Amino acid sequence: MELLLIDTFTWNFPMLIVLACMAVIYMSAVHRFAKTEITHLQILSFVGGYALLVFTVASPFAVVSHVSFSLHMVQMSILFFFIPPLLMLGIPEQLLQLPQRLQIPRWLKNIYVPSNIALYTFAVLFLLYHIPVILTFLIGHPAFKSIYLLLLFALSFSMWRPIASPDPLLRICTCKMKRYAFISGIAITPACLLFIGSAFLENTSNPFLSQLAVHLCAPDLSETFQSILPWPFNSKYDQMLSGILMMGLHKFSLVMAIRLERKVSERFYEELERCAHEKTKRKPINDR
Repeated sequence: MELLLIDTFTWNFPMLIVLACMAVIYMSAVHRFAKTEITHLQILSFVGGYALLVFTVASPFAVVSHVSFSLHMVQMSILFFFIPPLLMLGIPEQLLQLPQRLQIPRWLKNIYVPSNIALYTFAVLFLLYHIPVILTFLIGHPAFKSIYLLLLFALSFSMWRPIASPDPLLRICTCKMKRYAFISGIAITPACLLFIGSAFLENTSNPFLSQLAVHLCAPDLSETFQSILPWPFNSKYDQMLSGILMMGLHKFSLVMAIRLERKVSERFYEELERCAHEKTKRKPINDR
C-alpha cells in the first residue's frame, strides 16, 4: 500500500509548464520595462512567492496535503495568505502600465473588485468550501472544484491590494493597515472555528481521503495513513490543529506583508517624506 501511495505523490508537469511560462513572462517584462527600477528585494519577493506557488500546486505536497486536514490548511494558507502579497510586492510599478500598451479589451481593463467586498466574499466562500457537504460535492466534481479555487485565488489578490498593491499610491496608510488586518482576522475566524469545533464531533471523515481511496481502490486508506502519519496528524485532533494553524499562519502572513511592504517601498516613503519636509519649509515663506 505504501508503494502505491508513493506512486501518486508525483509532480504536476502540466502545471509546472504553466508556471514556467509565467516566470518567463515576468522576467521578460521586467527586463524590458523595469530593469533599472526594480530592487533586489522585489525580485526576492516574487521568487519567494513563485517558489511557494510551485510547492503548493505542482509538487507532491499538493497530493500529500489531502491526507490530513492540518496539511490541507497549510496548503490553503500558503496559497491564499502568502503567495498573493509576495507576488504583488515583487511586481514593479512600471509593469502596471502594460495593460494600457497592450491590446486588451476595455472591459477586461476595468474589472475591479473593492478590497472590502473581496475580503468578505472570500471569507464566506472559504467557509462554505470547508463545510463537509459542499466539500464532498466539489471533490466529486473536479471541474467545479478548480473553478471554485481559482475564484478564491483571484479574490485573495483583491483582498491583499490595500497592503501589497504594486502601486504604493493604492495602498492604505500603516494605521489603516493594522485596522484592515484586524478585520481580515475576524473575517477568517469562522472557518477556523469550523475546524476546531469539528474536532469534538465523532465520526468526522476526511472527504479528500475518501476520494483518494476510490482512486486507488483502497477502502482501508484511512487506517494506512493512521500508521504512516506522525501524531497529531493521525489523531482525532487533526481538525483542531488545522484551525489553529490557519489562524496562526494568517496572522503571520499579515505581519510579514506589512513589514515587507515598508522595506520594498522604502525609497517611495523617503521621497514622500522629503517632499513633505520641503513643503513645510516653503509654507512660512508663502505666508509673509
